[in-house]
Amino acid sequence: MRARIYKPARTAMSSGTAKTKHWILEFVAETAREVDPLMGWTSSSDTQAQVKLTFDSKQEALDYAEGRGIATVVQEPKQRKVNIRPGGYGENFATNRRGAWTH
Repeated sequence: MRARIYKPARTAMSSGTAKTKHWILEFVAETAREVDPLMGWTSSSDTQAQVKLTFDSKQEALDYAEGRGIATVVQEPKQRKVNIRPGGYGENFATNRRGAWTH
């Protein structure tokens, strides 16, 4: 049984950081998915692949895996680039704007 421990990234549709504070232990699928011939759905007999455990820190996740003999791979989170323009979107409509605003 193998698992990966990671800290999820923020969604591409928002700049918020919700759901990125915790570490997740997710089991890797041991068997390949199969296509159901009647409905065309994919399925698997491996139920461990459906399990996602949430931890407050990376060390808690590692301790949990070590205590149960689970081989793990840790993926460190990538740091966000800090190149945010001061003022942001609202600056486009400021009354003291230096240049002309065009469509």
